Amino acid sequence: MSETSSAAPLASRIASLVHAHFDALPARSKPKIFPDGSREWIPMTGIVAVKGLQYNDLTIGNTRSESLHCISVTSGAKCLPASHVPRCQGLVLHDCHAEILAIRAFNYWLLTECHALLIEESKNTINIDQALGVEDIHISKSPFIRRRQPAPQGTSTSTPSVNWPPFEIQPDVKFYMYCTCAPCGDASMELCMAAQEDATPWEVTRHTDMSPTDQDDLQEENLLDGRAHFSLLGVVRRKPARMDAESTRSKSCSDKLALRQVSSLLSCETSRLVSPTENVYLAGLVLPEDEISRVGCERAFGENGRMRGLAGRSWPINMDHDGSATGYRFRPFEVLSVPAEEVEALWPFAKPKAVQTRSVLPHEGQSDGTDSTVVLKKSKPGNVSSIWTAASSLPHPCVMTMDTGSKNLPNLGRSRTGLYETIINGVKQGNRLATPTARGASSLSRAKLWGLLRNILRSTECLREYESQSLEEDNDPLRSIKDASSYEDFKRTGGDVTDPHHIRQEAMRDAKNVLKGWAPNTGDEGWNLDVLVDSKKRKSEGVQ
Repeated sequence: MSETSSAAPLASRIASLVHAHFDALPARSKPKIFPDGSREWIPMTGIVAVKGLQYNDLTIGNTRSESLHCISVTSGAKCLPASHVPRCQGLVLHDCHAEILAIRAFNYWLLTECHALLIEESKNTINIDQALGVEDIHISKSPFIRRRQPAPQGTSTSTPSVNWPPFEIQPDVKFYMYCTCAPCGDASMELCMAAQEDATPWEVTRHTDMSPTDQDDLQEENLLDGRAHFSLLGVVRRKPARMDAESTRSKSCSDKLALRQVSSLLSCETSRLVSPTENVYLAGLVLPEDEISRVGCERAFGENGRMRGLAGRSWPINMDHDGSATGYRFRPFEVLSVPAEEVEALWPFAKPKAVQTRSVLPHEGQSDGTDSTVVLKKSKPGNVSSIWTAASSLPHPCVMTMDTGSKNLPNLGRSRTGLYETIINGVKQGNRLATPTARGASSLSRAKLWGLLRNILRSTECLREYESQSLEEDNDPLRSIKDASSYEDFKRTGGDVTDPHHIRQEAMRDAKNVLKGWAPNTGDEGWNLDVLVDSKKRKSEGVQ
């Protein structure tokens, strides 16, 4: 799971580690190469934990003692049309772009890490009071997470006296995301413009029989399309798909990464267990150098770009007694580059680029020496998404009822497998999107992640003991999990202004207001965890 330090730049080591893990995946999880030499292309993303690197030290090229750990590796370029979303019942992945899958996979891994640490504490019969004591809090068997240290008695804070969530990332761990291509959306608009043989944007449909207000609403909807109006920059866009494809309501990867600069890498589920410290935000985005538009990245992600209205904001930032900051705020990440020739040698499944060549002899319709555009290889996008995560660092698998695929792929290089899946149309390979079932649902689906969190809270005796000893009924941060009647309730229910979930919601709401044109992808919230019960069992229980 780890790689020792070397003299290579940090960005190159991160890229090499992610590629090594993808290369070790079975062939069924990779793009196809056809007999005629054509091949499928696919974006690939990995999240890597760098342990032992000081947070403010982004120096590269030196030999240091930090270690690299591959947390998740994913590939994919598909997302569901808006019309399919209401039929998902929490069992289908809406967005299978590699970057989004990598973040969901990271959160799955983090939940398993929390569970493994809780089981380890329970196994060793550690007294909860001792485990939360000042002297022992920094002693954790996990290299990635630890118990939060409670504030000393009498300390004045704006949060509840009980330090919830109970865990935090170890202070010497940072997370980097590596992508084989630029995130779709605002950060890559300059690259898209330069690559188009026909740079004409998709037309925005105008209906003459509509009122001016309705016209404006329709235009705002259409402006989300990936290629519509190149001249409009800094706005939220839909996943592009094809010009003739049914529209989606999945926001671009640029937009979702920008939102993560406020909400952190934590999902709705993991934020119930892990505190939003500085190092649970992305420290850096690693890209091939020819996939970086510095202007586009600064506009999409930078302090002086479209997010500048959030500079200095906090929701709230509290100082723990050991001096660490806890809370949500806008935290821009560094954009690091890997030489294009390095990535070309590592990645045969890149989308072929149109290249400009200088004509030696004049052709019909051209003057001598004019530029012409050629495409080097035939290629089409693959429809298979791969998902891999590392196993928890502690030897205690999560108590789960679903098949994670780890038995079929116990090791990947030097890393133990925690989750391995192949996804087509948002469900596990061999299952149908039209009739989603719990058996065919990815472990990264909404229902499975919510179910995993519920199972962790139910199965961990030491956490229940902690709750009963430390939490007042009227100030229970887990009430939204216990009392939620639907996924919508689970995501939106919060306590008073000091409740961590309420704070996260407020931060995300303010960030979406700054991101112009954010339209919710609604329609898949009305179900509850009964969807994870086998349909035949549910039917038989109904008969009784």
